[in-house]
Amino acid sequence: MLRRVDMRGQERKAAKAQGGRAAGAGYAFPTGPRLFRRRLFSHWREQTAIIRTAVDWTVLLYLIIPGGLLGGRFYYGYWSGEMPGWVSVIPFLFILLVLAILLLTGGMVLLLQEGDLLFLRQRQNWIGSILLRGTIYSLTVTALKIAAVYAVLLPFIIRGYGLSPAAAGALLLLSVTAGWSIKLLGHIVRVQRQGFRRWLWLLPAVTVPSGLYVWLASQWQNSPLLLLAAAAVYAGVTAWALRYRLRLRGTFLSDVREDYKQRMRIAGLLLRGVLDKPRPTRYKPWIFRRSQPLLSSKRPEGRFAAAGLKALVRNPAHLKLYLSFTGVSMTALLISPAFLKWILLAVLALLMCYWLSSFWLLFAGDDYIGILPFSKVQKAEAGAKAMQIMAVPYTVLCSAAVCVPLYGWWGLLLFAPLGYGIGTFIARIYTTIRLTEH
Repeated sequence: MLRRVDMRGQERKAAKAQGGRAAGAGYAFPTGPRLFRRRLFSHWREQTAIIRTAVDWTVLLYLIIPGGLLGGRFYYGYWSGEMPGWVSVIPFLFILLVLAILLLTGGMVLLLQEGDLLFLRQRQNWIGSILLRGTIYSLTVTALKIAAVYAVLLPFIIRGYGLSPAAAGALLLLSVTAGWSIKLLGHIVRVQRQGFRRWLWLLPAVTVPSGLYVWLASQWQNSPLLLLAAAAVYAGVTAWALRYRLRLRGTFLSDVREDYKQRMRIAGLLLRGVLDKPRPTRYKPWIFRRSQPLLSSKRPEGRFAAAGLKALVRNPAHLKLYLSFTGVSMTALLISPAFLKWILLAVLALLMCYWLSSFWLLFAGDDYIGILPFSKVQKAEAGAKAMQIMAVPYTVLCSAAVCVPLYGWWGLLLFAPLGYGIGTFIARIYTTIRLTEH
């Protein structure tokens, strides 16, 4: 009987050991921490490869070595020699604002991937392990970044503004803990909220602790114990936010999206001047959300012109260019001499109408528009109406920038009819020259 029980116990141990080997044999990395280390090393190699594509390390060394030596010489001089004159002019609040801006930058890198939803579905403890270590890694990077910038500002903080070494150390600890809490609170809002509600929650979640940080540091800059007490409060908020983040469920896809944004931040900075930023997918536009008719005319030409106006306003790039050119034109007209204002207004209006006509030709020549049964005459008539509507606001504002400085109170009465007439006249010129030909 005892022999039989002993044999059953050995069989159970063998089966348990075989099951454990089988469970680990299906994964290249048998534990969550090892998988996290593998992804962390891959993340570092990825970021290094991105930088290498845009930076020649040989050339960079020629810049880093002299720059480091020169910067070190200045840094040593700030500690041992005289401080620059701007320290006595700029208040200590400026240093705190620089640190607050630093706290608001950056994000969390959790090293989660899309495939985890499928392949690690039965390994929730692995996802929790990766999430915890990714959060600790992100907070460590945040602390190192704050400490590096703080080390650069330290001679100004101690010698320029008279803080004691104890107060400077307490301020550093307050900056680090405040940065941790801001990062975690902002990350929690980003993965839980979408659209306009995200900004409604993100503004208080980020600006309130950062503004409180600036206020506390400015009021208690010579009180190390009070700064340490404030740092303890921020550390408590960080611990609560970390615990809340680890218990959060149903945000996996948002976690992956935010993690991808942070990992691609360096690539986005390097490619900002090369590629256009992709437009976000919107189910409803910001302007004209109900697609209400803009023009009272029910003719096909009126509906076509209204569609072109909506296309201009709803496109962020086109609307930004229209508003930017309007602002630059008004500034140029305000600072130009009196005898050049009307000539410059005519030239700028011609340039704006040329761009508007090019936009209309691009819109009317789209393949989707080609499906609609519009004739050449109808397209030209719709383009003429849309051109006039798009050009008149620009010419009216520019006319105000000319008439008010030149004619005073009479300019307030003249700028609207003059701007309307100029915009209508130039729009008809381009309608005759460009739109009727196409």
